[in-house]
Amino acid sequence: MNAKAKRRAWSEANEPQGEAGPETVRRPPLAAPSGPQVFEVDAAGAGERLDRFLGRTAAERRVALSRTRLKALIEAGEIRVDGAVARDPSMRLAGGARIAFEAPVAEDSPLLGEDLPLDVVYEDEHLIVINKPAGLVIHPAPGHAAGTLVNALIRHCGASLSGVGGIKRPGIVHRLDKDTSGLLVVAKTDAAHRSLADLFADHGRSGSLEREYLALVWGGFNAAAGKVDAAIARHPRHREKMATASGERGRRAVTHWRLVEAFGPASLVACRLETGRTHQIRVHLASIGHPLLGDSVYGAGFKTKAAQLTESARRTLTALGRQALHAAVLGFEHPITGEPLRFERSPPQDFVSLINALRAHGQDEPARGQRQR
Repeated sequence: MNAKAKRRAWSEANEPQGEAGPETVRRPPLAAPSGPQVFEVDAAGAGERLDRFLGRTAAERRVALSRTRLKALIEAGEIRVDGAVARDPSMRLAGGARIAFEAPVAEDSPLLGEDLPLDVVYEDEHLIVINKPAGLVIHPAPGHAAGTLVNALIRHCGASLSGVGGIKRPGIVHRLDKDTSGLLVVAKTDAAHRSLADLFADHGRSGSLEREYLALVWGGFNAAAGKVDAAIARHPRHREKMATASGERGRRAVTHWRLVEAFGPASLVACRLETGRTHQIRVHLASIGHPLLGDSVYGAGFKTKAAQLTESARRTLTALGRQALHAAVLGFEHPITGEPLRFERSPPQDFVSLINALRAHGQDEPARGQRQR
């Protein structure tokens, strides 16, 4: 299905679009700071905290310096107010004060680059789009100190990483679970990172972001499309899991789903997100009785459903060995050039093999029924 057909399908599924608002005016792109930076405190800035004034003014100038980064520079003694070193981020400014500092040079990352295979879909000086394989962890963490996507990108991008948050490292703006495959965009510069982070925080509600996931789930559907609107929070007993929760305890989460193909005991659905909570698709679909095939965390109680499948389909599901979830579509406006970018990648072969096995199972069901009669 091409991009126009998919948009039409979502439209026919009555995906909420919200009321039309005024046309979005594109702001100038963020630019990396270079050389001496000088800020004059005007009447509006008098009495404001030093870190807040710098963060606000840098944003107005479209300079890629976050308030967190500026606060670190203040505490490191890199910023002067009227010639004197200012180390207190909460310092109140006087009208007419002159703030000056040199644009910081990015430091090398403490993480080591590793020569790992990468499926690069798109790359320029500002960002890189990767088709992530299942099994690859995004960022080093306890239990995964090396062999991650970040380690691979540090090696692959090399000198083209100009610094994110003052360190030469790739800027992660969204994540995919270790065992989820598909498209992921990573920033190579602070300017691209900040713009993409804002875009993903909005989840496409008012910006250009487009994301679509494919999921194989247990059970059939009585409708062609639907929406799950349920807050998500940490599971009260199993802290490694997430769960739907009351609005007071959880964070708002909305998932739109559309039936792509039915296979009898299982279905292929496409999902789009209004929010980006941890394990959102897996939690939401399980909450409406349709956990993902192969999901040992949220679909463990549905393992007996595999008995309904043909032997070939059961073997293919076992060979998958993970949740059947793939980030298939990623579209956004380039954070620097404004160029519309859209990428689409089919699921990996193990996922496709399971689709084919389920499709064959569905086609074989009438014949099995006749034999049983």
